[in-house]
Amino acid sequence: MKIDKPVVNHIAALAKLKIRDQELDKWIEHMTGIIGFADRLNELDLKDYDESTENLTVYNVFREDETKPSYPRDVILSNAPDSDEGCYVVPKIVE
Repeated sequence: MKIDKPVVNHIAALAKLKIRDQELDKWIEHMTGIIGFADRLNELDLKDYDESTENLTVYNVFREDETKPSYPRDVILSNAPDSDEGCYVVPKIVE
């Protein structure tokens, strides 16, 4: 796949990124490198690979849930810039 300015601009638009015209050449170079690296996977000889011989062992890496006492609310809220009735007060961000 050839990476050129329209492709970079299209990908940037999909990702909602703003790329300046001065940076396009750098982005073309980076994306070309990424695609080139991924294309190297096509060089792998997988004709003798059999997925059914793959051993897969799954271990539960999560710890058991255990109940612990919480910190006192007044200690937690002591670092808050503003609190009301045991809750953090944060500025409104949605109209």
